[in-house]
Amino acid sequence: MSTPANSASSSSSWLDEVVFDDRGLVPAIAQEVGSGSVLMVAWMNREALELTVSSGYAVYFSRSRGKLWKKGEESGHRQRVVDVRLDCDGDVVLLTVEQQGGIACHTGRHDCFFRKLEDGAWIVTAPVLRDPAEIYRK
Repeated sequence: MSTPANSASSSSSWLDEVVFDDRGLVPAIAQEVGSGSVLMVAWMNREALELTVSSGYAVYFSRSRGKLWKKGEESGHRQRVVDVRLDCDGDVVLLTVEQQGGIACHTGRHDCFFRKLEDGAWIVTAPVLRDPAEIYRK
């Protein structure tokens, strides 16, 4: 993975360049390596971003649960991080990932962007690959 941690693993100064919002969060876009498809958008706090870089797997911050969320911890659909980028303003993170298991969305679809606006209505454009009830058994 080409990340700042590789060049300065003992220093977290690269984290100081990230502009977190007033809640301590930054949006993170997960883009699939190879296809370039945007799989999902989530949020990261400083700890999630640091863990993502150190582990090589995507870790997000769940706003609804108020805690860290290791992508795939329940479903097994982890995201191996290939590259981490920061936008020009420093307030959006782009992760290039290898989506393990082929499903990124909690609805059981490949990605979260499966609705397209056509003639004033949202049309579902992608099938459910696996029933979420089978993926998220508790």
